[in-house]
Amino acid sequence: MATPPAPREAARRLASVREAALAGDQPPDGLRTVIGESWRRVLDRGLDPDRDRRERPLSLAELEERRHRSQLAQLLPVLHSHLLPSAEAAQQILVVTDPEGRVLWREGSAAVRRMADRHGFEPGADWTEDVVGTNGIGTALVTRQPVLVHSAEHYVRTHHKWTCAGAPLHDPRDGRLLGVVDLSGPAHSFHPTTLPLVTAVARLAESEQRTRHLAALDRLRASAVPLLARLGGRALAVDRDGWTAAATGTAPPERVALPRSPQAGPLWLPRYGSCVLEPLPGGWLVRIGDTGPLDPAPSRVVLDVSGRDGWTVTVGGPAGSWSHELSPRHAELLFVLATHPDGRTAAQLSLDLFGDARRTTTVRAELSRLRRTLGCVLSHRPYRFADGIEVDLVRPDRPAALLPHSTAPAVLAARTESAPPRSPAPDRAP
Repeated sequence: MATPPAPREAARRLASVREAALAGDQPPDGLRTVIGESWRRVLDRGLDPDRDRRERPLSLAELEERRHRSQLAQLLPVLHSHLLPSAEAAQQILVVTDPEGRVLWREGSAAVRRMADRHGFEPGADWTEDVVGTNGIGTALVTRQPVLVHSAEHYVRTHHKWTCAGAPLHDPRDGRLLGVVDLSGPAHSFHPTTLPLVTAVARLAESEQRTRHLAALDRLRASAVPLLARLGGRALAVDRDGWTAAATGTAPPERVALPRSPQAGPLWLPRYGSCVLEPLPGGWLVRIGDTGPLDPAPSRVVLDVSGRDGWTVTVGGPAGSWSHELSPRHAELLFVLATHPDGRTAAQLSLDLFGDARRTTTVRAELSRLRRTLGCVLSHRPYRFADGIEVDLVRPDRPAALLPHSTAPAVLAARTESAPPRSPAPDRAP
């Protein structure tokens, strides 16, 4: 068996291949097809081989918004547990991007992160081929396949001291590209097993996404089946993306084409014609065909925070009612909204929950999760229960027993039956 070339010899060989390609000559044998095709794409776009087109990264607010929207946020524990120890041991960094090549998360060796900062390889940066040339992230986004880019295989000369191995992450339900997971580090940290490791973990994360989806459909089905049993005619229970959990009176399709931002009320669906949407926990009830004059909007909410270890919200609508168990944080949020029917801004809720009006990003993220579950029950600008909904708040018999886990100032004040803390002036972007 031939002895593989030493790292320095391999780097020199790659550099000579690259120079031949840039000069328009036929490059020597040994250039991998995926790299050669990437170089041709980048050459056609006129990228400077000595300098990338680095742009300013996303602002912190834009970065947080993309992180919040990304489906990959819930997969970070899987990626971290299987890749971060290897990254730190090998002097590498773990990077996760969105499908547009923007770096959303970056963790690993502190020394390598400082090196990456000097290259602009930081959270919020654009790491597509158009901007930085051939690389493990941008090239994986184009090819939709795992790819390793080592040393002088990078198109831009300043990246030759790096090696990166990236694998695309897809939504297992429909194949949609979600982003890329990547291990990057100094070229000397390269190991032949890096790309297989990243690829295997990417497939594991996709499997985890599939498992989460099926579990969410099971929860939705458990809530929807009693409602469907009471309905006449045809109806479906679907999740927020239109995937079917249960049906009555009709064969269940795999997925229903919902509008991008569905709202409770009448709508027209390509497959079924006139329909009415009603909110369910984690999805929608779709009543098909002539539904009569029934108003689909929920009319009553019962928020039960009387228990010591469990709290629920029950929503009543035309088809019946359903209940949803609340996390401790969501129980706090809904309690505050129930006691402030005129609504609260993000800054006010931040003060209510944390005693600090600056933690609005956390508040907005939690309320966004709540609104995905409760549908049109909650409104915003300011945050409040929607107009026309009767809200019943069930408290414990003893005020001191209210949400015993909570340290939120608003809850502490309610336990002593004192006024809640003074709120700041409403902000303009709740």
